Amino acid sequence: MATYDSLHRQCRTLESLFDSKLTSYARLASAIVKNQDDVESSGSRERWRDLQSEVEDLLEKLKETNDALLALSTNPDVSQSMARAIQRHREVYQDYAREFQRTKANIQLALDQANLLTGVRNDIDAYKSSTADSLLAERSRIDSSHRMTDDILEQAYETRAEFSHQSSSLAGISTRMAGVISTMPGINSVLAMIKTRRRRDAIIIGVVIAVCLLSILSYMSQ
Repeated sequence: MATYDSLHRQCRTLESLFDSKLTSYARLASAIVKNQDDVESSGSRERWRDLQSEVEDLLEKLKETNDALLALSTNPDVSQSMARAIQRHREVYQDYAREFQRTKANIQLALDQANLLTGVRNDIDAYKSSTADSLLAERSRIDSSHRMTDDILEQAYETRAEFSHQSSSLAGISTRMAGVISTMPGINSVLAMIKTRRRRDAIIIGVVIAVCLLSILSYMSQ
């Protein structure tokens, strides 16, 4: 039968092509499963899509040819050997369809896992970047605090030096005043008032320095 012979040859040609494409598709699936970390950079996803489209087209053509053979099997002129060949073609098609679906599911699972790993890596990289930025900002604040503390301490040292200079000057004045007192008996009360004021000023200065130091220590401990 001319029609049977034509469909039979077409079916065998499609089976041979499909088998070759399915083998390539399965190899690509295995490569993707083993190298999930490099799915995108290696271009496996694009090759998978192209090859899958080709396999699906061949499977659809094989189905149409098998359907045509199955319809032909109801013809009384079809011999038993032809009927067995038609049944065999049908079984081969069904095996190919199952194998393709299984391989397709495996490769899709591998790609989903690769996408998940990529998402996790992106989250980790974002967290690391955020942490690094926070550490840099904290370091900047600490450096700024240290500079401010140095400035305050420098001012405190300058103030102390100025107080020391003033104290030396006052001591010289006191010595001279003592000499004057010895020659001017009526000035003792005035000197007593000056000494009282000096003690008061010294206490005030001491309190100011103590407050400055406590403020510095409190700021550094935050």
